[in-house]
Amino acid sequence: MDRAALLVLIALAALAGCSPSQPTIVVGSKNFTEQVILGEIAAAQIERRLGVHVERKLNLGGTLLAHEALQSGAIDLYPEYTGTALTQILHRPIERDAATVERDVREAYRAWQIEWLPPFGFDDTFAMVVRSDDARKNDLHTLSDAAKQPWKLGVGYEFTQRPDGLAGLMQTYNLHLDGEPVTMDLGLLYAALSTKAIDMAAANATDGMLGHDEFLALLDDRHYFPPYECAIVLREETTRRFPQLEAALRELSGKIPPAAMRRMNEQVDIEHRAAADVAREFVAGLQ
Repeated sequence: MDRAALLVLIALAALAGCSPSQPTIVVGSKNFTEQVILGEIAAAQIERRLGVHVERKLNLGGTLLAHEALQSGAIDLYPEYTGTALTQILHRPIERDAATVERDVREAYRAWQIEWLPPFGFDDTFAMVVRSDDARKNDLHTLSDAAKQPWKLGVGYEFTQRPDGLAGLMQTYNLHLDGEPVTMDLGLLYAALSTKAIDMAAANATDGMLGHDEFLALLDDRHYFPPYECAIVLREETTRRFPQLEAALRELSGKIPPAAMRRMNEQVDIEHRAAADVAREFVAGLQ
């Protein structure tokens, strides 16, 4: 048997083993803990309310990869942040009024036939985090205070390139760095702080580790960072295929306050629970 014939037989065998096509909704997420938890929450809510098969494509990568997957139809929905959409996707100037940012991104996304649902209820803005011992020793409370000394800074891979990231932060606060920023996976920032590989981290306000006394987020006293309210972005074509989907997902809006999101992140990152289990517990507790 030649190679071409063998490949045909393998393909036919694979098709024969498949069940008939069933309606499926594909939920995506970016590649960090909070996004995976929120993707699992959306998936569990869909399964609970619609009884539809959900395919999970979580941990896709960064913002642009997730957005491209949504636009192409590789996924039907994923969680996104208003400030990220405004600056990284739409390439618009930083705007600090939360209601204005939400309105602008919702209107812009509709041109792509993508619906921006009402936010979950928390703002995951950037948090410049230091060790609490250092903050006490140097009387540091705000980012303006941080201009007193140079910093070994640790950042995620996107932070140095974002229009709402490093360059503007340095200019706004006249911060000084001790060497080039160290780029790393977001999940490694707190370990790097603990081991003193870095002295400051560009982390997130809902990180589970911020519930621990070892770390302190300095106040953004000049309000540099825009709002990053998180919500589901959803393809309109998918809502036409599943008329009850949007209503089911809107039941999640306003239901995740900052403390709840931080606690779920803590359960996964620190207590090493599975994101799917944490998400199912949260959805089961919804009224």
